[in-house]
Amino acid sequence: MANQALMANAIRALAMDAVQLANSGHPGAPMGMADMAVALWGDHLRHNPANPGWFDRDRFVLSNGHASMLIYSVLHLTGYDLPIQELKNFRQLHSKTAGHPEAGITPGVETTTGPLGQGITNAVGFALAEKLLAAEFNRDGHSIVDHHTYVFLGDGCLMEGISHEACALAGAWKLGKLIALYDDNGISIDGPVKPWFIDNTAERFKAYGWNVIGPVDGHDASEVSKAIAEAKAQNDKPTLVICKTQIGKGSPNRANTAKAHGEPLGADEIGLTRSALNWPHAPFELPGAVYEEWDAKKSGAKQEAAWNDKFAAYAKAFPDLAAEFTRRMKGELPKNFHQTAFDAVVAAHTKAETVASRKASQIALEAFTAALPELLGGSADLTGSNLTNTKSTPALRFGSQGEVLRGEGNEQNPDGLLGRHINYGVREFGMAAIMNGVALHGGYIPYGGTFLTFSDYSRNAIRMAALMKQRVVHVFTHDSIGLGEDGPTHQSIEHAASLRLIPNLDVWRPADTAETAVAWAVALQNQSKPTALLLSRQNLPYSPKSDLSDISKGAYVLAEPERVGLKSKKTAAVIIASGSEVQLALKAQELLAAKKIAVRVVSMPSTTAFDRQDVDYKKSVLPKGIKRIAVEMGATDGWWKYGVSAVVGIDTYGESAPAGVLFKHFGFTAENVAATVEAALKR
Repeated sequence: MANQALMANAIRALAMDAVQLANSGHPGAPMGMADMAVALWGDHLRHNPANPGWFDRDRFVLSNGHASMLIYSVLHLTGYDLPIQELKNFRQLHSKTAGHPEAGITPGVETTTGPLGQGITNAVGFALAEKLLAAEFNRDGHSIVDHHTYVFLGDGCLMEGISHEACALAGAWKLGKLIALYDDNGISIDGPVKPWFIDNTAERFKAYGWNVIGPVDGHDASEVSKAIAEAKAQNDKPTLVICKTQIGKGSPNRANTAKAHGEPLGADEIGLTRSALNWPHAPFELPGAVYEEWDAKKSGAKQEAAWNDKFAAYAKAFPDLAAEFTRRMKGELPKNFHQTAFDAVVAAHTKAETVASRKASQIALEAFTAALPELLGGSADLTGSNLTNTKSTPALRFGSQGEVLRGEGNEQNPDGLLGRHINYGVREFGMAAIMNGVALHGGYIPYGGTFLTFSDYSRNAIRMAALMKQRVVHVFTHDSIGLGEDGPTHQSIEHAASLRLIPNLDVWRPADTAETAVAWAVALQNQSKPTALLLSRQNLPYSPKSDLSDISKGAYVLAEPERVGLKSKKTAAVIIASGSEVQLALKAQELLAAKKIAVRVVSMPSTTAFDRQDVDYKKSVLPKGIKRIAVEMGATDGWWKYGVSAVVGIDTYGESAPAGVLFKHFGFTAENVAATVEAALKR
């Protein structure tokens, strides 16, 4: 690069000017990482500003997302569709320059970052997806998947526990194309970090199995560039490059202080900084030489064109593989998906098996994983409980050099299939955020399992998937006090209700095998939202049903009074139930019929799906003027929006005892449900 100082100072100027104009933001980190950005984006990153989504681009993740003006500046300078006016609109309503980078909002932003530690974890997912796609699709002489994942991260990311979960896995998986650059400035919001962050970061990452380079001078772009080149030269380990920097570099009075972190420098200090940097230009004014140095449009077009030529040769040699790769990267389901889903649901209905819904999930997965090679499963050390593994998804294993093992060398994969079930270990949060990275990369639909109670560990990553509109499936088993003796630490009470509060998250709690198969089919078709499946440990009888078509709407009429011999009686009440409690509703219907009380039973496996339906359908399921009673082994608050007169639920913690004892203790019996209906009718 001809003028690295000019390029870096352009970032510094844009960062301090945008934060000052917005009167909000974090100027210090982008000013400190400016030279690192010059090294990476100027010398190494393969990208095309004219087409931010071309398949084999390198991925860049700004894990310390509060430094958002760094990525906005670089995207603008290199030629992305991010004009200077958007930088002036930093942190303003509906701008493309939000306070923290958001995927889908700003061209060139690969993932939404800000919650610290999740960006580096997403990057592990990116690198894993790249490695698995390469193993699946590359052929001798045809490497169509061959790119790196780069991350900038800071002290905060390393202090968050999720970084331990993710980076340990990256080392175990030998993700050699993952390169992280650590902005080691020693400052956080509360000041110098020495009193509370004493980790030997280099030794920590070496213990994970990473290659560690540095410390290097983070303000010497040439030295940083050489470190990146060294990292790229090896391919059997991820690499951490430790870059010693000054937060707020260039600011005479704020550099190396917490004052540079999260507030504008102020007009006077900006003036002094301009003088110190020899930057005589007005705010947001950039000389033509800056754009000339940074411009990546020509090089990007050339890089993409070269890859397009490679892919054309690949498509000629392997047309079926090329078509499959294109389909997968577009996120499209196979043409036969609807038939696969139909067959799975009909088979479940025909067999009418009595099994736990976690087993029903595995039965559905057997069909879907066989038909969809993009399904990439896993579990947080609970495979035998979550039942997320299938015949088509043997365990994923890596060799001593990082190669993906097939057949020989993988005792759990004797048939030579590509491993598609990940043992994440006891790392629920890491698993959830890695799945987000896999989904963002493209080529796979990730799903992973743990107990529903441990969704608390995963929650922020689930929220991020919903915010980013990513197709990720969470398999949460042991969904209630029905798990029994493990007691209140493991018994979910508020979890279903709290997950339903997350916007753009589909939540399903199916009652039997058919509902579970439908839930999976809907989840796989949800291209712009994640799904949580809440599944039972205990066996659930199949609920006979005359029609399967309305299950996907989230709620449907399961049983009219005619089912229990009350054909001519006017319906007096509707019992709404989900999951295992549907059986209680059906039995209560029978008890009430003996007293000539006609009751409709509505199964509501997904409140979120039902809430999306039109008014007429909602009225057909829950008619006006008829008492409604809800039944669910969980917090009651969320049910009142359906105009219910009573809820049979649980608003306390559970107890440690056999499930049958707990059901009686907490009132989850057909007799209590029937009595609750009668009491409601008398009011």
